[in-house]
Amino acid sequence: MKLTSRQIELSKPKDKTYSLTDGGGLSLLVHADGSKSWLFRYTRPNGTRNSISLGIYHKEINGLASARQQRDQLRKQLLEGIDPSQARKESRQSVIAQQEAIVKESFEGVAREWHAFKSPKWSDGYAKDVMEAFEKDIFPYVSGRHIASIKPKEWLEVFRKIESRSAFELLKKTRQRCQEVYSYATATGTTEFNAIADLKSALQTRQSVNYPFLVADELPEFLRALGSYDGSPLTKAATKLLMLTGVRTLELRAARWEEFDLEGALWSVDPERMKKRRPHLVPLSKQAVAVLHEVRALTGYGTLLFPNRNNPLEPMSDAAVNKVIALLGYKGRLTGHGFSHTMSTILHDNDFDSGWIELQLAHVDKNTVRGTYNHAQYLSQRQVMLQWYADYLEGLEEGKAVLNA
Repeated sequence: MKLTSRQIELSKPKDKTYSLTDGGGLSLLVHADGSKSWLFRYTRPNGTRNSISLGIYHKEINGLASARQQRDQLRKQLLEGIDPSQARKESRQSVIAQQEAIVKESFEGVAREWHAFKSPKWSDGYAKDVMEAFEKDIFPYVSGRHIASIKPKEWLEVFRKIESRSAFELLKKTRQRCQEVYSYATATGTTEFNAIADLKSALQTRQSVNYPFLVADELPEFLRALGSYDGSPLTKAATKLLMLTGVRTLELRAARWEEFDLEGALWSVDPERMKKRRPHLVPLSKQAVAVLHEVRALTGYGTLLFPNRNNPLEPMSDAAVNKVIALLGYKGRLTGHGFSHTMSTILHDNDFDSGWIELQLAHVDKNTVRGTYNHAQYLSQRQVMLQWYADYLEGLEEGKAVLNA
């Protein structure tokens, strides 16, 4: 006998769960706690018995008519040789797979995949810092969005939240890391468009008041002026080496010949001259080695590359390079300290890995080098990067077209 809505409403709980049959395999289970649920019993295509839940009974949402409709659909599947339980399982798996695909191809999903790919080459502290920046300043605002669906304007709003805190260095690094994620996504086929590529000009940057620097467009004129400088060959060479290596002025001025392996194109800076008192390896481009050979012909007989002209046992004055800059007409527009900033900006703009750049410029904080500090980290990559940069400068000086990395 088929069930009626009134019969269902009047059914009361008993000590144990009992069922009321509606026919066609459909039953209403009345549980001891007073709740009610639907159950469909059936015989599988292979002859075995099985049952499948059709949900909790609710007069308005999942009442008798709804349960009968579900039963009829399941009976139709059985007539087609389909096991409803297996079909439901496969449907759930398909939904889960779709959801996982959405998550995987979201910006957050791609960023986490990129991070997992890159982090084995990073220190634990640096990897943690990168992910923390994503989780704090990026993921909350693009969560669940497919990476290809986020528009440049939306990214601009995200970055301006960081900009509004005047956290300009964090903004620069975070934007660069997001750009690296897009490069990875493009390479893996997740997106074809880098929505961050052209945002730099719309964001504020903080320029150093103490150490002014040149931007790429200003370099050709400066390089040609330096090339024609006919003053002290030593201070001219020191200026060139600061540009080609990105080191601090003290690290270069007090450099000793014993630190250099010109055949191996490598400079091992004495840790005592480093700001953080850590060993620092500087790979040398062909252009840098050529300048060093010129310097060796002048001072190779002594200990220092750039001895003070009044006392050869002391290094060149800190004002020497700035004097060259002033004589070239760049006083107030550039200092010796500004060359590393110019290098950093150009290398970042040409999509070199920020980790390589930070290591090259020795801008590595205590979190990045947590544990054992490997001062030779990314040495071969930095060698390629500095050679590219030297070729880039050479191309600018000669007026040649310069290609991105």
